[in-house]
Amino acid sequence: MLREHEIKTKLKNLEAKLDKIQKYLQIDNKRSQISLLKIQSEDVNFWSNQDNAKAVMQKLKTLEGDVSAVENTLRSIEDLSALVDVALAEEDKSLEPDILESISKIESDVSVLEFRTLFSGPYDSGNAIFAINAGAGGTDAQDWAQILLRMYSRYFESKGFSAEIADISYGEEAGIKSATLIVSGEYVFGNVKGESGVHRMVRISPFDANKRRHTSFASIEVIPEISSDVEVNISDIDLKIDTFRSSGPGGQNVQKTESAVRITHIPTGIVAQSQNDRSQHKNKETALKILKARIYERMVEEKKEKIEELRGEQKDIAWGNQIRSYVFQPYTLVKDHRTGVESGNVTKVLDGDLDLFIEAFLQKSVESKKEGH
Repeated sequence: MLREHEIKTKLKNLEAKLDKIQKYLQIDNKRSQISLLKIQSEDVNFWSNQDNAKAVMQKLKTLEGDVSAVENTLRSIEDLSALVDVALAEEDKSLEPDILESISKIESDVSVLEFRTLFSGPYDSGNAIFAINAGAGGTDAQDWAQILLRMYSRYFESKGFSAEIADISYGEEAGIKSATLIVSGEYVFGNVKGESGVHRMVRISPFDANKRRHTSFASIEVIPEISSDVEVNISDIDLKIDTFRSSGPGGQNVQKTESAVRITHIPTGIVAQSQNDRSQHKNKETALKILKARIYERMVEEKKEKIEELRGEQKDIAWGNQIRSYVFQPYTLVKDHRTGVESGNVTKVLDGDLDLFIEAFLQKSVESKKEGH
């Protein structure tokens, strides 16, 4: 005889969870948004503004992803309920392994949807501008910054995100001084917004002939990419635009022409640059996109909104301010100082396995909001 009570209880619990998820994710509202965006995308002049069109299509893809994920899971529960009824009616115990396997799959799908409910910020579903800067520690810090670039690049790849390096500055001996990436995909900003802050590494320095233990720092800055429909008034007379040759490791020029672009917003002193593309025009577009996002962030700060929700509090890239430590010597440990979450497998973390830390941060953020902190 099938474990009728156990199976029906599990199905009932899954249906209840999914009902809460639908309400939290506002699935009905998203269906309405999808209809409106589809009408908008069918306009004959829709692609005349490429940036806006791409933003609309990405938003449409994200909304459809949420709706289809919920609908597919709901359909799976309904199909399984029907199968259970048939098995019970025919007293067919042979179907029990398939039923239990299907329940396990649905539980996994519901868990993914529950995680998505953690993304409640206004920019969580969009892209992010992700910057890495070497801090105190000299060559070791620059090497650490490059290790972080590799770590996050692998994380982005594992999530199916697209990461384009807009700008990178190499160290004289090794590593990088800084790098700026534009990361695209569904819920990019929601996933990585908690990575903003100072990251500390402790190891035996490969650059120290005496093999002493060194502590190095690098900072991560994450801000949302601002869509074209957000108004940020930037006057051309307020911009200082410089061009230069993009450089590679050791300071060597990698382009014969001055295709790299640096833009300074004179009133605020905010700077953005791009040198990854061979086209000066393309680099200028990218630099303006980064500049717009940073100026908008400044606007939010001036309005005294909660900037921590956008990028996390930025502090000196040095002792006492780190959000996470990566220790290689005298023991191996990665510890997030905000959540207390730890991992003894440093190599696995540096290969991009960051889910443990990211999920813990998001869970704590939600709990803090519920407690009114």
